Amino acid sequence: MEKIIPDWAYGMNCAVTVADADCNIIYMNERSRLTFANRGGADLIGHNLMDYHNDNSKAIIRRLLAEGGTNAYTIEKEGVRKMIFQSAWRDEQGKIAGLVELSMIIPENMPHYVRK
Repeated sequence: MEKIIPDWAYGMNCAVTVADADCNIIYMNERSRLTFANRGGADLIGHNLMDYHNDNSKAIIRRLLAEGGTNAYTIEKEGVRKMIFQSAWRDEQGKIAGLVELSMIIPENMPHYVRK
């Protein structure tokens, strides 16, 4: 059964990039295509994640695909702060089917709340 990414994901104000279990990019929303425009934008669909990452990142990708789970961190590039959230995704049988990365711009002084 073919699954379709919902329309709302395409127009989100954060980059959504999805890869299959072989590390091939299978989906990029509009923000992801813009974020990676200097590397080819939408033309990256069908390309392998491993071609664009260093050895440390490749190890994290391999771990996520083997074990599942998440990897989250913040970065700053050209004065823009971002939160990166990477997660394995699973198919209907519960098998790891690939990776999703969300990349969102965060404010310099982002509030943090502790809720009970």
